[in-house]
This record gives sequence, C-alpha cells and structure tokens, in this order.
Amino acid sequence: MNKAKKHANIPIFIPHEGCPNDCVFCNQRKITGTTLPADRDIRPEIEEALCTIDPDIYDTEIAFFGGSFTGICRSTMERLLADAYEYVKCGKVRTIRLSTRPDYIDGEILDILSRYGVRHIELGIQSASDKVLSACRRGHTFEQTERACRLINERGFILGGQMMTGLPSSTPGDEIYTAREICRLGAKETRIYPTVVFRETELCNMAQNGEYLPLTIGDAVSRTAECLKIFIRNGVKVLRVGLQSGENLSDPNEVFAGANHPALGELCESAVYLDLIKEKITQLGSVPQDAKTLTVFAPCGETSKISGQKKHNKNEISRILSEMGCRNINIKIKETQLEKYNVDIKFS
Repeated sequence: MNKAKKHANIPIFIPHEGCPNDCVFCNQRKITGTTLPADRDIRPEIEEALCTIDPDIYDTEIAFFGGSFTGICRSTMERLLADAYEYVKCGKVRTIRLSTRPDYIDGEILDILSRYGVRHIELGIQSASDKVLSACRRGHTFEQTERACRLINERGFILGGQMMTGLPSSTPGDEIYTAREICRLGAKETRIYPTVVFRETELCNMAQNGEYLPLTIGDAVSRTAECLKIFIRNGVKVLRVGLQSGENLSDPNEVFAGANHPALGELCESAVYLDLIKEKITQLGSVPQDAKTLTVFAPCGETSKISGQKKHNKNEISRILSEMGCRNINIKIKETQLEKYNVDIKFS
C-alpha cells in the first residue's frame, strides 16, 4: 500500500511589502528574520530548498509569506508568480500558496492568481471584531473580510483564515467568535497566532505605557486552546499555532513580552487533550471503586502532548481523580490507531 506523501513548504518571505499601514503589533522584519526585498530573483532560494527535499516522500509547495503579497507592485507579483509556476509546470512543485490582506482581494487579482497556479490563499483575518481591528489599526473591516472569503470560495481556491489571540481590546469571547466566523466563512485551513509584543512596534509602546497588557504564557494557552477546539470540531485543518521559533524570537532585544514560547503549539494541543480526557471521565459519571489503573488510549505520536509538559496533564488528572475519592491510581498512556484529537479511557 502506498503511503500518503508528507507536506513540505518552500517559504519565500516578502516582509512588509504591499502593506498600506503599520498594524500596532507588526514588525515583519523581526517576525520573518529577513530584510530581502520582493523584487529579487527567487529561483536560487527555490533550487536550494529543492535540493533538501525528497520528491518521493514529500509533496512540495512554494509559499509566499511575510507581507501582503497581492498588494506589492503588480509587475513584481506576476514575475514572482511566473517564476514559481515554472516549478509547478515541470512537476518539481505541486502548487503555490500565499498570504495576504482581506482588502487586497478582488476579481482581477484572483484572475491573476488562478492563471499562475495558486491553490491556497491565506487571509490575515486576525479578528472578526471591528472594535479589535480598529484598536490594531488594521485598516479594514470585517465586512471586507467576509467579501474576500466569499470571492475566494466562489473561485474554487482553498481558503485559509489566520487569526490572533490577545490583541488590544480583544476578549476571549471575541476570539471564540472569530474562530467560529472563520469556520462559517468556509475556511479549510487556519493558523492561530497568540500575540507577541515585538520591539519597535506601537504595541510595544502601548505595553510600556500600560495601555496594553501582554498575554502570559498561561493565558495564551488557555485562550488559544479554546479556539483550537472550535477548529477541530469543524474539521478546519490547523496549520500552525504560534510563530515559527527562531533565534530572533528568543532574543530579549527583539521581543518585549507576550506569548513567545518555543513549544507554544504543543502546550495548546496538550490543553485540548486534557479537556478531552476530563470530558471522558465526566461522561463515566463515576470511577469503579476497585480501579487501580487509568489507561488513556492515544493517537500515535501524541503521547507527550497527552502527558503534558513536565507531566502537567497526568498530575492534573490525578488531582481530579483524587477529588472524586480515587487516590493512587496509576495513569498509563497507550498508543492506538485513533485519529488525532481523539482519546478513549479505561479503568481497570
């Protein structure tokens, strides 16, 4: 039986080009770690990446990230797309993806993207609340987001919706609403970015002046996990939680505060698994009086997330069982063929 190929991205970063304004949280140079201009020859980057990717193992796509791709100079955009599309046509790359702003999508732009083999369009939605968008100086409304999503879906592209947690004026309720709206708008993919406060941003000034309270790691995990659960329930593929870890993200000269943890995504997934196990225990109603062991049946590869960092989840489950009058129960985790984000439990 042929195994499905793994996925590989060749990221081409276009930092902050094409963007009409500075959102309070944004410093693309620090996020991407690059100052390379859009108007460059990207073929050496692609060739170098392809040398490290086994085509028998990976399906590969070229991904334009880091700015508002459809807002850059039109001739530059088309040249970059044409260069990338050559790799699609010769079979070295499967498809092309890009990220952009909702207000930089219209019928003409989608015609161009379709002509050059773009398949995935990720929108920086960030929030479904106009209050939050205004506080962040995003420069667009949620109505424009809805229109862009509708156009993308009507033209047959795969829609991705990126959102952030912990933005200025945003509440956990706003973020749950945003996740639900992204699902409603037909997104098939998503990325969730808890807010990191980068230096040389307006958000950093706001935090230093006491006008904005940065997320703690604990708050980031709990708020983001609630959104993650919504996407899981609605079958929306979560491509990433948290920014890509890099040297610049661990440098206090680059990052002032906020949800900057090298394993933030795993912490959020671990919180989701803990809630799933709690639900299973609650559904049982009671624990057998003679129970000595709780076995948690886990999807393959998810054992560490279910155990939790420093066995946090195991300790929390033990605490819950103790409150139910069941002390000294041994907790085992056993890998099975369950799908990701599914668990089962058995007392024995």
